[in-house]
Amino acid sequence: MAHHKSANKRIRSSETRRIRNRIMRKKLHTLTKAVRSAEKKADAEHALKAVSSYLDQLASRKIVHKNKAANYKSKLTRSVNSL
Repeated sequence: MAHHKSANKRIRSSETRRIRNRIMRKKLHTLTKAVRSAEKKADAEHALKAVSSYLDQLASRKIVHKNKAANYKSKLTRSVNSL
């Protein structure tokens, strides 16, 4: 149990951030699923554009590491190009 005001605030704010980060990662998985399940190449490219911009946002907010975001985009691009 925290004994200081600042420690209590830290617990509250970190919990809020944790929930927000989970929501953002869940949205990333949903967007990724749309790319992988697309039947037509045009649909997949459209979904890939949305995922790429969202990954850049997450990387800039440091929710996802920038190298992980780059690897993710690369893999998705390869899968779209194979269609």
